[in-house]
Amino acid sequence: MSDHFGHDQANHGVHGVHGVHGGAQPGGLSVSENGYTLELDSTILTAGVQPISFRVIGPDGQAVTEFTPEHEKELHFIAVRRDTTGFQHVHPVMDQKGTWSVELSLEPGDWRFFADIHPAGHDGTMTLGIDVAVAGTYDPQPLPEATRIARIGEYTVALDGELLPGEASELTLTVSRNDRPVTDLQPYLAAYGHLVALRVGDLGYLHVHPEGEPGDGTTAPGPEIAFMAVAPSAGTYRLYLDFQHNDVVRTAEFTVQTTATTPRSDAASQAAPEHRGHHHSGHAHH
Repeated sequence: MSDHFGHDQANHGVHGVHGVHGGAQPGGLSVSENGYTLELDSTILTAGVQPISFRVIGPDGQAVTEFTPEHEKELHFIAVRRDTTGFQHVHPVMDQKGTWSVELSLEPGDWRFFADIHPAGHDGTMTLGIDVAVAGTYDPQPLPEATRIARIGEYTVALDGELLPGEASELTLTVSRNDRPVTDLQPYLAAYGHLVALRVGDLGYLHVHPEGEPGDGTTAPGPEIAFMAVAPSAGTYRLYLDFQHNDVVRTAEFTVQTTATTPRSDAASQAAPEHRGHHHSGHAHH
């Protein structure tokens, strides 16, 4: 998936939010960007398991058929209802003409679909977003309360760290099963975990990947998965962690409030860049 906290993965630096080097703006707020447009066959759908099809139209007005793979896939697709329920991270299949197809499980309501792409020849990745209406009686759910613990069946995921507006910070998610640490997470799309953050209110889309990667000789397969993150603004965010264990991909969900930053002293400010560089150097945030 694209690195929405920066475009230069080789430098292993803190990833900047897509579209802004240095990271201040979320992606996915526009259906069209840099001449590329997300085009669905229909933006009015029925509830249930539904096939959807779409294209990415390029600057020449034609469907794009060549993409640079990001994290093992040429396109990553995220679907979430506007009340932040129903999160799905899927991988459509493209035909020779550039039409993508995938099935989604949809409840009635207003949805936001995101296509995370890197068109071949384009400098960097982008996320396009589009609104979709699913017919039926809409029963919007209240936003879940802020929590540090997510439970998915036998699994528990604990969140440590603070999400800071405009400043890089580390988030650590610890996976356990039946109260025992999970130390054999499986690689999923070339990582031990994938984290999506959506800003409550407009579903501004952020995507981060953990520090290190499977097979690098230093990154353990659990129980901890560490991410670098930057919130584009103060506010409330929904976090969705995808991880794979025993051949099943599961999603842990959190509601998080940003924490206000406090001004550092001159000495701390001078030391901070050196400290951050030392602490995070050598880590690939994939």
